[in-house]
Amino acid sequence: MFSAGFRNGCLSSVLAGLMILNIPAASFAQDQEKKDSDERAAAAAEACKADPLKCPISEKQKKKNARSLRNELTKVYKKWLDEDVRWIITDEERSAFMQLSNDEERDQFIEAFWQRRDPTPDTEENEFKEEHYARIAYANEHFAAGIPGWKSDRGRIYIVFGKADEIESHPSGGSYERPMEEGGGETSTYPFETWRYRYLEGIGQEVIIEFVDTCMCGDYHMTMDRSEKDALKYTPNAGLTLYEQMGMANKTSRFTGGGLEQLGSGPFNNDLQAKQFDRLEQFAKLSRAPAVKFKDLEEVVTHKINVNLMPFDVRADFVKVTSDTVLVPVTIQLKNRDVTFQNKDGIERGTVNIFGRVTTLSGRIVQTFEDTVQVDVPAELLPRTAENSSVYWKALPLKPGLYRFDIVVKDVNGDRKGSWSRGVQVPEFSEDHLSNSTLIVADQMEPVAAKNVGTGNFVIGTTKVRPRVPPSDGKPVLFKRNQKLNFWMQVYNLSVDEKTHKASATIEYNVTDANNKAVIHTVESTDTMGNVGDQVTLQKTLSAANLQPGLYKIQIKVNDNVSKQTVDPTATFAVE
Repeated sequence: MFSAGFRNGCLSSVLAGLMILNIPAASFAQDQEKKDSDERAAAAAEACKADPLKCPISEKQKKKNARSLRNELTKVYKKWLDEDVRWIITDEERSAFMQLSNDEERDQFIEAFWQRRDPTPDTEENEFKEEHYARIAYANEHFAAGIPGWKSDRGRIYIVFGKADEIESHPSGGSYERPMEEGGGETSTYPFETWRYRYLEGIGQEVIIEFVDTCMCGDYHMTMDRSEKDALKYTPNAGLTLYEQMGMANKTSRFTGGGLEQLGSGPFNNDLQAKQFDRLEQFAKLSRAPAVKFKDLEEVVTHKINVNLMPFDVRADFVKVTSDTVLVPVTIQLKNRDVTFQNKDGIERGTVNIFGRVTTLSGRIVQTFEDTVQVDVPAELLPRTAENSSVYWKALPLKPGLYRFDIVVKDVNGDRKGSWSRGVQVPEFSEDHLSNSTLIVADQMEPVAAKNVGTGNFVIGTTKVRPRVPPSDGKPVLFKRNQKLNFWMQVYNLSVDEKTHKASATIEYNVTDANNKAVIHTVESTDTMGNVGDQVTLQKTLSAANLQPGLYKIQIKVNDNVSKQTVDPTATFAVE
């Protein structure tokens, strides 16, 4: 062993020698470190030449790669937010996403975003997500015009609401005969399209959207002003409306009257200013993401929870609209005794929230509806109206096929819920054989004013028909002897005689009792109904006072004398 003194002596000698040679100790160490570093670099360079994958990455390169990775991940989330879900994400969801601090949270948010919209959360497929991206692909293919199709107005509407029920397209513009509600008269237009949706949830029925290509470049934009398509609007004495042609209006008044539209005066558009707020409201609704109003009721439907504390009855009817569209009026009936009333200023008020959803067999959501029903009864009359019923009605346009109907009601004051789920087969009314709508037994049936045709609760065509809803226990609908019984039905595809160019059919009304004994039998002919085409609406009213208490069946038998085809639907009812 060497002593500490010996080691120190040797070290002192070495340092002394270095000093004699004028070589600082620190410089010697640095030179040695540099030599080692150069040797390592040379060895790494040789290894890099042999295998590029073994090339070492500098700290500077590592930081650059990490920064690029962060930027790339940010682009993915930015694209998802600003492109993929731009038209369907709500303001609340967008705000929540912007507050997330890391990618793990963002991934969880995106997964939850699609799960909230999955119509069948208990399956692996998410039909909503699949349909959404299919619509984006379609929009990019059909609506691109200098910008991606999903960015265009037509693309946005298609992505959010799907294919329109009807599209009127004028791809070249040109000569155009204005409808009377736009002022009438002939003008020339830019290219434009009109999309018609029979029903859009949260917006309404008969939604008309107009797109105009004023740049003639294929970029159609959604407009609130139907005069925007008029290429002659700013040309003096050209493209005049009917009133302007007759000297009853001046074209300059289009631009001085203010308002959203500059259509000009006509026979049927004097109330344009009054309707401009409706158009503005519709435009605003079309521009925002769809929302669900009653989240708690939607939750019951989404998670298929069977809650039967709140009893109610449901009836679905079927009325032909076109060869591929059926109007399905859904009637919901609740007994007053099952609704909780609250007194306010001597009036008892019951409030019920209703949420409904219609889905296909694959789980794709076709329709949703939600509404509030209120019943007001004077406090002193409430005990006597306990057995009265409140009725809610919703008409849904659907294509023929098998659907699942889920309906939830909530007694707001009593905080009770009830649910109803059924498979419903919407029939196909083909045009090659005689067919009929549902035979509706109604407690109210009356014609409606011309302005209300086709609109309003219980209105089918020109008639208000309020169906009686049979109870869920299978018993027939019940009428008291002081009430009227009304029967409503439509018949489709009556054949027309080649010689007379008229339909010819006989209609038999047969009412029988529980013993199948004929009580009422009447016969009518289309020959006495005026000019009947291939469709006819049958309406009959009967006083229940003419019937003894008991169970009855009504049969309406239609015989087509030309095609020799027959339909004979039946319905049961009871009188007490």
